[in-house]
Amino acid sequence: MFDQSSPPRRLPNSVGVGYKPQHFNQMREAPGPVEWIEVHAENYMGDGGRPHAQLRALSEDFALSVHGVGLSIGGETPLDRAHLTRLRTLLDRTNPASFSEHLAWSTHGAEFLNDLLPLPYTATTLTRVADHIAQVQDTLGRQMLLENPSSYLAFAESTLSETDFLAALVHKTGCGLLLDVNNVFVSCTNLGLAPHAYIDAYPLEAVHEVHVGGHDEDSDDHGAPLLIDSHGAPVVDPVWALLDYTLARSGPKPVLVEWDTDVPDWPVLRVEAERAASALALLQAS
Repeated sequence: MFDQSSPPRRLPNSVGVGYKPQHFNQMREAPGPVEWIEVHAENYMGDGGRPHAQLRALSEDFALSVHGVGLSIGGETPLDRAHLTRLRTLLDRTNPASFSEHLAWSTHGAEFLNDLLPLPYTATTLTRVADHIAQVQDTLGRQMLLENPSSYLAFAESTLSETDFLAALVHKTGCGLLLDVNNVFVSCTNLGLAPHAYIDAYPLEAVHEVHVGGHDEDSDDHGAPLLIDSHGAPVVDPVWALLDYTLARSGPKPVLVEWDTDVPDWPVLRVEAERAASALALLQAS
């Protein structure tokens, strides 16, 4: 059972990267500023083998964050208890400093969709998502962090802003938040909103992890900019600037660089990590 009065473990206020097996040797030999790693839960739900052996070895040098993509927290159907059991087994085995999931849904009946889909922000949705978060935290016996989504449309039926919706979930469930700064930039560009105003309205006191990553640029049928959250490119300057603004308001946080598709060689990813480390160093020097 999740005990809200018990202080959860925390990642260090330093730089992490999304771990990829091809980087295993170089990460251990030349980690640069990287002090923690993130892995996707669904990639480590097997019983053993090389993935778990590498994770055990890395845990000697790096703190661990486990990030889920398959719970479908926002889905209308009940959570998959078998998936929750597998997740509990993984977290008991690895004892990470952080576990997170997405504010999204990805299931319909027995079908699993290969997308993280958005939700209308209504009182009905709030109750459902809060119930699901409570079930997850009670099952896992630990706090979970919830990540803000990348959005490509807004629902006319929404009665709450995204930031108010997230703040209400924190209040109802005791969950924490994972603030993805790239997702903020992508969503605000696509929906015609102001990224800095979004950060100003965000419940930063509940944030325990911050992400940055790359995105792809496209345009919609009317020629307006359309950004795609791809995690397959370097972080662009406006997102770095938004990270600087966020940290100036929030104070130091664990900052993760995500790069999940078209993954580069380790030296390229390490340069991105060094830029994130510079943002934290600048904050601490000010």
